[in-house]
Amino acid sequence: MIYIVEDDQNIQEIELFALKNSGYQAMGFDTAKAFDKALSEKLPELILLDIMLPDEDGISILRRLRSRTETRRIPVILVTAKSTELDKVKGLDSGADDYIAKPFGVMEMIARVKALLRRSGGEEERLLVCGDVTLDSERRTVLAAGVPVELTYKEFELLRLLMKNHGIVISREVIMERVWDSSFEGETRTIDVHVRTLRQKLGECGSLIKTIRNVGYMADAEQ
Repeated sequence: MIYIVEDDQNIQEIELFALKNSGYQAMGFDTAKAFDKALSEKLPELILLDIMLPDEDGISILRRLRSRTETRRIPVILVTAKSTELDKVKGLDSGADDYIAKPFGVMEMIARVKALLRRSGGEEERLLVCGDVTLDSERRTVLAAGVPVELTYKEFELLRLLMKNHGIVISREVIMERVWDSSFEGETRTIDVHVRTLRQKLGECGSLIKTIRNVGYMADAEQ
């Protein structure tokens, strides 16, 4: 999930459309207050943060994020109309991971998001836990109720995608793009076969993978 904090509705809509069109889950907020509420409920993988907001300066929000243990490692890209070298240095010194000056191209934004997610995908993503299933991205191991489970490469990547987005429905199209690096809809039957095998290998824990009819799949440990 990517959070966008931007009070200009036109820009926010463009960013949301571009991210979702590229296969990412994204939510937009036009105030710091709305963003803080969402942050208390679910932490994002990355934040696109505007500096000029109506209720709080973006730099202040950034410093607050970096001062808290649970949010200090979340990648942040500052998006702002301010483009002087001093402004960039101030933003980076405050803890930003990257900086995009308005106006910007959508392709540039997506490229920067992808690059930052690649660079930052590590410590907080290494260990994923959903119910009785534990997945270690670094060691590439999976435990189901404490028992090691042998998975193929694609099965592992599929399970990791679902667990990483616990509680969120992932469409077949997004799964094809993220796991199989393909957008050919005719191949989505492959996903169903892999899900069936994955459930079997996880045994009783396989019930955490829920089928969302006509949409896709979701990892949810609640019965």
